[in-house]
Amino acid sequence: MIIDVHGHYTTAPAALGQWRDLQMAGLQDPRRTPGAADLRISDDEIRETIENNQLRLMRERGLDLTVFSPRASFMAHHIGDFETSSAWAEVCNELCFRVSELYPAHFVPAAMLPQSPGVDPRSCITELVRCVEQYGNVAINLNPDPSGGHWSAPPLSDRSWYPIYEKMVEYDIPAMVHVSTSCNACFHTTGAHYLNADTTAFMQCLDSALFQDFPSLRFLIPHGGGAVPYHWGRFRGLAQALNKPLLEAHLLNNVFFDTCVYHQAGIDLLSRVIPVKNILFASEMVGAVRGIDPQTGHYFDDTKRYIEATPHLSHEDRSQVYEHNARRVFPRLDAILQRQGR
Repeated sequence: MIIDVHGHYTTAPAALGQWRDLQMAGLQDPRRTPGAADLRISDDEIRETIENNQLRLMRERGLDLTVFSPRASFMAHHIGDFETSSAWAEVCNELCFRVSELYPAHFVPAAMLPQSPGVDPRSCITELVRCVEQYGNVAINLNPDPSGGHWSAPPLSDRSWYPIYEKMVEYDIPAMVHVSTSCNACFHTTGAHYLNADTTAFMQCLDSALFQDFPSLRFLIPHGGGAVPYHWGRFRGLAQALNKPLLEAHLLNNVFFDTCVYHQAGIDLLSRVIPVKNILFASEMVGAVRGIDPQTGHYFDDTKRYIEATPHLSHEDRSQVYEHNARRVFPRLDAILQRQGR
């Protein structure tokens, strides 16, 4: 199988964005605040957006299954308060669940959390539990910066995050560490903020004993790990200077990287520097980079082409990247596939 562990519902029907607009308007005039029942999206509308976009591209590119979560830039945890984020997370997570119900062979849901700046992360647990127990979600997306580019939250190693980690361990689910929209003009959302956050999250883990407290906790750092593989020597040297164990023992049983890297040289570097067991296939298709590369004539986010072409992976290695690492890092996904006979 070829499992894409990083997909977002970026093509959701327009009604979802219109509902969000009303919700934001309600921050100024509560009479305009919509309820969940006010969002009306038919199964046919979902089918149209999925079949003409993600599913079409999956079939064209030979991908079998996508771990599917709400649109990352739409999470926008900095807008409103916890109640705002809670209502928004509920409708977005339900929509991704509906996609998985309509296309169980192709999509499995992952949840966004109702995070809000300055609010105790334990407030997210109710939605996490709902998504795992009612919707069968196999992972969560965890935003290390709910402030939207101002980094007012404590580092991921802070004990305030521990209630979420305890629930992750209980359910045996990983978290994709994924920020949302930047409202700081210094940081372009997808060109800077996302990649900064990937690098920052890795360093927060490095400069901590988090995985001593949670030996089975698993983080997936997207977008190829940001700057991490490119500066692997820097991080090895920093671990040494900080009297941390070697990175292989300190982080690589718990931290994994996806292949949302949109050029061949980047995948070549990732697959040469990072152990194969820590690389999971992903594309984040119809995401931040949607165009066609004029140098190749193919879509930038057609990452399977780069995996196939890199000289640093054997046939067996590619099987690990495409399927077996995902089954290991996402045990609930593996259980679903086994029930489907796959």
